Amino acid sequence: MRTPVLRTQLSAAARRPGRLLLTGLAILVAAFVVFGTVLAQQITERTARDNLSGTPAATDLVVGDPQGPPPPVATLARVRSVPGVAEAAARLEVGLGVNGSFVNLEADPGRGPLSTARLREGSYPDAPGEMAVTPRTAQRLGLTVGSVVTATDVQTTPVRITVTGLVDTAEDGGFNAYAPEDVVIALGGATEVTRIDLRVAPGESAETLRQRVAAVLPADVALRTGGEVRQQEADEAASQVGALFALVGMFVAIAVVAAALVVTSTFRIVFAQRMRQLALLRAVGAHRGALVRALTAEGALTGLVAGVVGVAGALAVGHAVPPILRAAGRAVSSPGVPAGAAVAVVLGAVAVTVLAVLAPAFTASRVAPLEALRAANTTAGRRGIGGLRLVGGLLLVCGAVLVAALAIARLPKPQQEEYSAMPVLLLLVASGALAFFALVALGPLLVRPVLALVGWPLRQLGPVGRLAVGGVGGTPRRASAVSVVVALGVTLIAGVAVGGASLRTLMDRELALSAPADIEVTTAPGATLPDQVVTRARAAEGALARVVPYRRVDGLTLRRGAERLGNPESAYTGTDLDVAALPTTDQLDVAQGRLADLGPGRIVLGDWVARDTGLRVGDQVSLAVDARTTDVRVVAVLPDTGPLHAGVLADRTDFDRLGVAAGWSGLLADAARPGEDGRTAAVQGLRQAIGGADGVGLAVLADSRDRDGEVLATIVWIAVGLVSLTVIIAVVGVGSTTALSVVERVGESGLLRAVGLSRGALRTMLTAESGLYGLIGATIGLLLGVPYAWLAVRALGISAPLTLPVLPLVGLFVALIALTALAGVLPARRASRISPVAALGVDG
Repeated sequence: MRTPVLRTQLSAAARRPGRLLLTGLAILVAAFVVFGTVLAQQITERTARDNLSGTPAATDLVVGDPQGPPPPVATLARVRSVPGVAEAAARLEVGLGVNGSFVNLEADPGRGPLSTARLREGSYPDAPGEMAVTPRTAQRLGLTVGSVVTATDVQTTPVRITVTGLVDTAEDGGFNAYAPEDVVIALGGATEVTRIDLRVAPGESAETLRQRVAAVLPADVALRTGGEVRQQEADEAASQVGALFALVGMFVAIAVVAAALVVTSTFRIVFAQRMRQLALLRAVGAHRGALVRALTAEGALTGLVAGVVGVAGALAVGHAVPPILRAAGRAVSSPGVPAGAAVAVVLGAVAVTVLAVLAPAFTASRVAPLEALRAANTTAGRRGIGGLRLVGGLLLVCGAVLVAALAIARLPKPQQEEYSAMPVLLLLVASGALAFFALVALGPLLVRPVLALVGWPLRQLGPVGRLAVGGVGGTPRRASAVSVVVALGVTLIAGVAVGGASLRTLMDRELALSAPADIEVTTAPGATLPDQVVTRARAAEGALARVVPYRRVDGLTLRRGAERLGNPESAYTGTDLDVAALPTTDQLDVAQGRLADLGPGRIVLGDWVARDTGLRVGDQVSLAVDARTTDVRVVAVLPDTGPLHAGVLADRTDFDRLGVAAGWSGLLADAARPGEDGRTAAVQGLRQAIGGADGVGLAVLADSRDRDGEVLATIVWIAVGLVSLTVIIAVVGVGSTTALSVVERVGESGLLRAVGLSRGALRTMLTAESGLYGLIGATIGLLLGVPYAWLAVRALGISAPLTLPVLPLVGLFVALIALTALAGVLPARRASRISPVAALGVDG
């Protein structure tokens, strides 16, 4: 009977390719995602190799290696004198102080094939005392072609430099300038260069020239070909891509596990619909083993078809997208055709499907031959779980709780100096995995209690709502199988959202200390700002929203009577910055007390100062500078330091009592308008206020704040995109489950239509059932995701607060319900079109 049974099942599956693809739809999507990830990595690596090398394409040889000693400046002349060298360009850079800001001056020929800077306006420097700047640098520093600035070189010697032109470069950070190599060497007092790029003269052999150049180089200076250097630079960029895609692979693996769970549930439905046929095969002599092999072969065929279609779809999309992006002006390389990876993905799809079909196949093979006498083709699904599964699920719950408790016990304590986050994070991953498998095992028992809670509003809407809730609750194993996958996706996304929001709050608190405003104007230690600078800055209406000057004092001490508190050799830095005038004050974290209580006779301490002195909120002490003191009370303690890295925040009247000079040490200012244009206008307004004042510097604090915020936002969005793969698989599972259940419940649908249920009401009922799968999964996912995310943030040891992004979490909750409901729309429309008479005759 083995061969006839196998042939019967496979021929039946082949006759219905639509049902075959529907059954393996989750595997198809998983194969598409996996092979699409392979192609995406190829595209990214090839794009990195083709476009991310900083070495000009015309460079034939490179003298020097970052891993070895740099070439001496004297080597440059010797290399240029070698016959066959058409051009030699030295690469080095030096930092300058221009208008109180840092400028990175790089050596570049400015013209020719070895140039990396392209002239945009004016002329390229060709004499000492000249430089060209990038457009953003010109805006930030208030420079134009022809501007003459006083810069300080590495020896802090004032140098007059003329801006001769504007240049475009691959990167413009707002602090980039370019000049010929001899100008940079002179300003930096350089005796070595980073490297020397060489171009071979036409008609010369690169290998012959390499031998000639090597003969004039010091023995320890490396000589490489331009191709080797470009390949190394591209490989370094590609290696970062590889590390990123290794992380992507972890999330893809989770999506494959989700697909396997969905396919397992789908096969249970399919086999339940064919119980009468399977019972007939048993009645005519088919053994259980033959049925298992036949059903497993059907699963393998499903995996093969789904894998091939998924790989083909990914290949088509992967080769169609790069040309479209190139047409839009993006430099994106096309992938190859990784045949080995394609075969591996297809075989993997077959293997995953076979593993997924085993449990349903063994269950279906136990059908009794007497089931062939039933009038219906399908059998009701089991509602409970077996004793072994119950015990296994409870053991998994206990394991998850115990491992989580162990992780909690190892969380960092306050002020703990030695701590490793990785072991605790691994424990949390293990606990989460155990919790997920416990959910898989005990899911059918959880569906009804959760459904009773979340389905209550739907039941109040009338008969259609009650029917939808009853339809889901009547098949708890099926509802559990789909909802668990939804819960997995929601857990991951909720974890990323909570973790990202908590890290964002921590970053905002830290930036409120280090960058409390958009721009800071400073003076040299011990110096003060000219009064007219503050006056003109306050008068710069339209460019600056607020100007907050401050005094900064080094050498503050805290005393109780004649006793000096803390380390006898330590003194603290204090400021009288009016924190209430800054919008970032609300983002400051307070360990003890209230920041709003800061005022005359009341101070705020950084945590390290409080620990060093042993002071707490409410303590009375004397604040001292040299021999003068004033009595103050501690009203708050910050977790680390105060704004601008000060250890003590005091009121201005207390500084006056201590005899601190009235002149301001610096000022903080915010741009009146958002964005780059507003920030540039604010910088220009402050530069006009500074005028020609000596020793006054300007730093744009908002740039680092924006960079940090963009990096965090990018990381969060990438993580959300990756974990969303699981949600996509879950939605596909809901759609296929609803579609198959419609076939299974044709008679039920006909009966409901016969007793008066309208087509619209039937569609609404089935769509609501699909939405309930998402509602159950989203509820369980949020209950699991938020605690695990909080523990993961605590495990990092960075003292980030628990921040619940309520709106994103609510949006996630609603979106999952909407997506799963939409997945059931088409099956519901199909069911509503069936005639009640035809439906009632299906099982007859």
